[in-house]
Amino acid sequence: MKLLDKIGREFSGYNILESGMRLLDRKPLQCSLYVTDRCNLDCAYCTEYDNSRPHPSLDDLKKWIRKIRQLGTMRIALVGGEPLVHPDIVELVRYCRELGFATSLTTNGFLLTRKLLADLEDAGLQVMQISVDRMTPSPITKKSFKTILPKLDYFRDSKISLHITGVICADTLPESRAVLETGLSRGIPTEVRLVHADPLRRFRVERGPREELERFIDSMIERKRRGEKIHTSEAILNYQRSLLRGEHVEWTCVAGYKLFFVSAQGKFWICSMVHTDKHIMDVTLDDLYANYRKKSCQKGCGVYCAVSASLLVEKPAQVLGKEIVARAKRIPSTVRRSLTPNTDKTPHRPITNPDGTHEMNGSAKGSPSADDGVTLRQSV
Repeated sequence: MKLLDKIGREFSGYNILESGMRLLDRKPLQCSLYVTDRCNLDCAYCTEYDNSRPHPSLDDLKKWIRKIRQLGTMRIALVGGEPLVHPDIVELVRYCRELGFATSLTTNGFLLTRKLLADLEDAGLQVMQISVDRMTPSPITKKSFKTILPKLDYFRDSKISLHITGVICADTLPESRAVLETGLSRGIPTEVRLVHADPLRRFRVERGPREELERFIDSMIERKRRGEKIHTSEAILNYQRSLLRGEHVEWTCVAGYKLFFVSAQGKFWICSMVHTDKHIMDVTLDDLYANYRKKSCQKGCGVYCAVSASLLVEKPAQVLGKEIVARAKRIPSTVRRSLTPNTDKTPHRPITNPDGTHEMNGSAKGSPSADDGVTLRQSV
């Protein structure tokens, strides 16, 4: 990929122009569409999969996508469940792009192959988020970097912007730093975020010690300010720190207005945690605008995409300005990586574990080949 393209990618993911336009009108910025409830994994903290439900049909999904576009939505995020288990995922991406959406997809990466990535790129996919929680699997989460690490080579010359995201909880905290370092050492924008509660404000897993979590977040803020590719915005990092400290953050929720969700049954959801029985085909712009208000569930909210959009609307100059500066600081390292041959093929720095042992990329064991078979759930 050409150097100018790589530099441009640092800013394209934030969609600054689109974000600015949506600050001036009453149309939505983004919709997250559940293309399926099914998933090949069963992470203990996850509230967003159900393997008893069939995939929605391609015709239904296209009908909902058209409606989402008619509402004026600019971005669409294809989520699940696990989107890659849907047999028509490439066609869905192509259809979204034909309608003019900026299109992203969130996956655990286990089902990703070179051919599938090439097909998704050909269909026009712009952004892929791979969710990784630990270097190695545990009873809490199966989303391990060890499994998808060889697949990162697929993106070497891909036009798809990749970022890695993980969840911090007591189970993942010992390896969260290794996840962050492994992504950053390969020049991949990476983030690890606090686990959020379920719709009843209960945590399905232990969050972990507050002091340690706060130190980790503080370190990410500092590294982002230095120009490292911490994918989380500083606004959300500060928000997460305030959550840990029990501090009040003033904001008005735009979930259900500037950002909304559509379930795999076509139901309109305010966000991933607040559901309604209204069908997306019956939603109007007035319905969306009616959701622009302070909500009783705001306190302690961990739906970070909703918080991020809300903070953007609340303080656009501050949020956008800091993000633009942070991304501009990435350019020197991007230039250095482009001018250094085979940067991604050089040995990566070993990571020191809490017990003092050294592991390459956080794992003392060899990673599987990209072509090795992975045992997945049989119910999909």
